[in-house]
Amino acid sequence: MTNLAQSAPFQSAPPRRLGRSLVAVVAGFAAVVALSTATDAVLHAAKVYPPTEQGLHDPLLALLAVAYRSVFTLLGGWIVARLAPNAPLRHAGVLGLLGLIAGTAGVIATWNLDLGPRWYPIALALSGPILCWLGGLLAVRGRAS
Repeated sequence: MTNLAQSAPFQSAPPRRLGRSLVAVVAGFAAVVALSTATDAVLHAAKVYPPTEQGLHDPLLALLAVAYRSVFTLLGGWIVARLAPNAPLRHAGVLGLLGLIAGTAGVIATWNLDLGPRWYPIALALSGPILCWLGGLLAVRGRAS
C-alpha cells in the first residue's frame, strides 16, 4: 500500500508561503491606493477637480474617477497575481474581497456627507472584486504565454 502523502497530487502541491502571500496582497492594495491618491491630487492641483472639501458633484468628473480607479484596480489584481507564490487568482480574489470590504465601509461612512453622487462609492465597491479578478486573469495568461 502506498503512502497517501507520496501520491502525485500531494507531491506537486506547492508549499504555502504566507509571508509572500501577504506581500503580494499588500503590494497590490498599496499600488491601487497610491495611484488613486496621486491621480486625485494631480487633478485637484490642476483644478480639474474642485477643492476636496466641496466634494465631487459633477457626474462626469465622478465617472472620470471611476475610470482611472478601475484601471488602477485592474493593475492591483495583476500585481497581486504576479507576486503570488501560488494560486494567483485566489490572491487576486483576496484583494478584491478586501476592496469590497473597504469600499462598503466607504459607502457607509460617506452616505450622508453629500460628497458627490451616491452611485460613485457603490460603483467602486462593487467593481473591485471583478476588476481584481480580471487583473489576476491577465497576469496568469501573461505567464502562460
